[in-house]
Amino acid sequence: MSALDWLSQEAFSAFGQKVIWSDMIGNTIGLAALALGWRRSIWTWPAQLLSGVILVTAYASAHLSGGVGKQLLVIGVAAWGWRQWTRGRRQAQDGSLAIRFASWRERAALLAGTAVGTIAVGALFTAVPELSWNPWPDAYIFVGTLAAMVAQARGLVEFWFAWLLVDVVGVPLAFDSGLAFSGLVYVVYFALVLWGMRDWWLRSRMSNAATATVTEGVAA
Repeated sequence: MSALDWLSQEAFSAFGQKVIWSDMIGNTIGLAALALGWRRSIWTWPAQLLSGVILVTAYASAHLSGGVGKQLLVIGVAAWGWRQWTRGRRQAQDGSLAIRFASWRERAALLAGTAVGTIAVGALFTAVPELSWNPWPDAYIFVGTLAAMVAQARGLVEFWFAWLLVDVVGVPLAFDSGLAFSGLVYVVYFALVLWGMRDWWLRSRMSNAATATVTEGVAA
């Protein structure tokens, strides 16, 4: 049996639904990636990349082409985010990632891009039914995940809000798709997102206060 065949095998059953190895392993790594993102660790990106590679198998076994496409997109964005954080353009004084709230222009760009992207991807999924059996929720999660990861790569607190909005749809869709472990992980994601949002929010205020102090000192 090849590794791909093994990943598609059932690991266990829970509440009348089977949990396959790729679904369990990929989402567990994804959960670790979110925790690493909360800690502002650069290892969040290789973890997200590896999670995406494994989850491609999970979605392919569930015949969810849209999910496969989303994970391929996650892999690409994770590689880009890894490069962004490695380059250290937004490093704080303690050597970790400097985080901040997005400007109104950045928020508008994220919202507009997400809205247009969701309409475009939803239309594609509707026109090509083979890509997704639930086109609009799939498109929403597809584009929302991209928006969240782009915001994370830029060190924006809003990336947590984007994940919250993805989770609201992701939880019921995962259970409905037969990916029970994905649904359970989305529930845990929700709790981690709230925790991470609070931490980044407080850190961004501390960074702003420190910047204001330095500015006042220079002006004096």
